[in-house]
Amino acid sequence: MQSALTVSEVDRDITSIPVDAIVNPWNRNVVPRWLLVPGGVSGALKRKTGPGPWKELARHGILELGQAVTTSAGDLPTAKALIHVAGLTLRWTATTESVRLSTVNAVAEARAHGFASLAIPLIGAGHGGMSSEASRTTILNALDPTAPLHVLLVEHTA
Repeated sequence: MQSALTVSEVDRDITSIPVDAIVNPWNRNVVPRWLLVPGGVSGALKRKTGPGPWKELARHGILELGQAVTTSAGDLPTAKALIHVAGLTLRWTATTESVRLSTVNAVAEARAHGFASLAIPLIGAGHGGMSSEASRTTILNALDPTAPLHVLLVEHTA
């Protein structure tokens, strides 16, 4: 087992990367999932996982900003789990604080489940309205350097 955080930046389809868990930037579960047509990372994941993880996520109810919830990876063969983070405010935008909290809580979830590798997309970039550079900087600054974890920061997500 590694003793400290390592980070690699990659530009590829997040659903094709073999890791223990993939972070899914999600909303706060305020709108019922059957009303949503997820796009971006969530859409790519939903197409590959099937409905199982989303049903598991729905059971958690409304999430606090930045909260992280771990579910199975459903039919996705490249990961053991999904870590859904509430990276968007109630106005459906990302902020530095929502991305920071999401990152901190995703890493805590990964550690709690004993995961050694974690793929994190640029939370809040795209649908959340944050620039890729702002998301990248916020995520990198929020990572715990003592976490025994290999993080893949993923630019291209689907």
